[in-house]
Amino acid sequence: MSQNFIQIGKHKIGQGHPTFIIAEIGNNHNGDFALAKKLIDLAADAGADCAKFQMRHLNKVYRSKSLEKKSDDLSTEYTLDLLNRFELTVDQHRELAEYCKLRGVMYLCTPWDEDSIRVLESFNVVAYKVASADLTNIPLIEKLMATKKPLILSTGMCTEDDIRRTKKVLDSQKASYVFLHCNSTYPAPFKSINLNYIPHLQKIHSYVGYSGHERGTSVTMAAIALGAQVIERHFTLDRTMEGPDHAASLEASDFKKMVSGIKEIELALGDGVKKISQGEMINRENLAKSIVASRPLKAGHVIQKSDLDVKSPGQGLSPQFLEQLIGVTLKRDMDIEDYFFQTDLQGGEQSQARAYKFERPWGVPIRYHDFDKFNTMSKADMFEFHLSYTDMDLKISDYLKGPYAIDFAVHAPELFKGSKLMDLATFDEEYRKSSLQEAQRVIDITRELKKYFPKTKRPVIVCNIGGHSMDGNISESEKLERYKIFEKSLSELDREGVEIIPQTMAPFPWHFGGQRFQNLFVLPEEIVAFCKKNNLRICLDVSHSKLTCNHYKIDFYDFVKQVGPYVAHLHMGDAEGVDGEGIQVGTGEIDFVRLGKILKEYSPQSSFIPEIWQGHKNDGEGFWVALEKLEGLM
Repeated sequence: MSQNFIQIGKHKIGQGHPTFIIAEIGNNHNGDFALAKKLIDLAADAGADCAKFQMRHLNKVYRSKSLEKKSDDLSTEYTLDLLNRFELTVDQHRELAEYCKLRGVMYLCTPWDEDSIRVLESFNVVAYKVASADLTNIPLIEKLMATKKPLILSTGMCTEDDIRRTKKVLDSQKASYVFLHCNSTYPAPFKSINLNYIPHLQKIHSYVGYSGHERGTSVTMAAIALGAQVIERHFTLDRTMEGPDHAASLEASDFKKMVSGIKEIELALGDGVKKISQGEMINRENLAKSIVASRPLKAGHVIQKSDLDVKSPGQGLSPQFLEQLIGVTLKRDMDIEDYFFQTDLQGGEQSQARAYKFERPWGVPIRYHDFDKFNTMSKADMFEFHLSYTDMDLKISDYLKGPYAIDFAVHAPELFKGSKLMDLATFDEEYRKSSLQEAQRVIDITRELKKYFPKTKRPVIVCNIGGHSMDGNISESEKLERYKIFEKSLSELDREGVEIIPQTMAPFPWHFGGQRFQNLFVLPEEIVAFCKKNNLRICLDVSHSKLTCNHYKIDFYDFVKQVGPYVAHLHMGDAEGVDGEGIQVGTGEIDFVRLGKILKEYSPQSSFIPEIWQGHKNDGEGFWVALEKLEGLM
């Protein structure tokens, strides 16, 4: 298979790879070496991959008459005056190249003449940039091709015929190169930029980018959506400084915003395949429609159209399958407004609960109202009661009789009345106090549940403790403060007879069908440190933690080894990507054979439940499928 990218240093240029972002310092140092170094610092801090300069030997670039100011117009004379004053020495360039290495950004330079190429070759640069003014300079391009280094060529000031003629030369030598769409005015007026040429340029050559000289950052970010794989923007300390490029440059704050925006756009572009995101699935479940029974139906009944109705929420079979249900013979009894499921179309065959064999206590998540059903159909060792804020107002004796010779756990609500998320780590003291009151209510309910489950000596309460943020992750210093606030909250709760176990979280949890940012109990080192300090155990949600590892590019199985000794309880579900949460075991990226061996060694006594997205539907079919797949591994 042919290579679908161009390698420039450690960076891959091509579709599906991160945008290569060049901070074009050029001559914006105004001949001040200290300022040149400062600009490298600012570019590195702003997220640039590369800091680029320019090198000229003016006696090789311009005619003698021009240098002697004898024959050219005033604009050329002005340009030469600036270039004479702003050019850095070769030794200074060499030092800047070394400084770029220290700051972790690539040094690139545009050579305007053959002498400059020879100098830069002594630096061992990894690639070359060709200015728009030299796209038609075939002798210079031939010298650059002879270095066998990748080339990045701007196409400003050039016709498409110019581009195609130079492409023919580059292709004849099998050069590795990128064309940058460009308008070479400083600043470029928006009406002249013609971003729609980028897709056309990509038909001429696969590897394209954008070199922008416009005001602001929105046009440059739009270039990403149109296919740009390289971005070059002029970079300055102050746009009001003397020199032709400053006005068309970005200062550090705007450059940093642009880099952030580019990364957001890269994520938003996706792979072009239509999928339903986790947040959309939540909203679909809540807002869409399902086929339900219009009246009670008995097994053996042949379904008629009059037996069917369409109602929200969307937790059953889609109304798109209504016609296919007509004429199907029911395999089960149904009450009025019960959902139909895919299994009803497939002859009614579904996974059933049985006595599973595990080396650790196992159970399933339930609500009060379905306890009797799940307790009757399964031989579980324990149940985990997932409380909603409305469940907290229910009378337990209306649902449970007991005593039951099994164990139980509780999952505290994430959401309380008034659409408030539990947050025991917030800076808002009033909000924290409110969360504390609700958490204490959960503790009191758990103590009451102990009367029905006398076997459980110290029930665990799985808790999402908060510390989330709306639009981005918090700083490390703020994270430490949030952990301290949670410690304070723990000290203020009456936890007699129960054990609070924070749940490991994914970086991007879903609340109200929308994404938030989670900051606490995400990374393994922080989890272990907090547990050691506070004599605390956790609920390891393996799906959440796999998503964490995918996002931060850390080893998931090493994560489990680190936190394993502090695990009291497990939530088992598969995961995919960075937000494919709670998918069915065996359908995602987790190697459960390997995971099972690690858990047996590092956390052999912890109980577990399968936590599968909508696993409770169709009489817990998703749970039984998961338990079938996990049997023998746990």
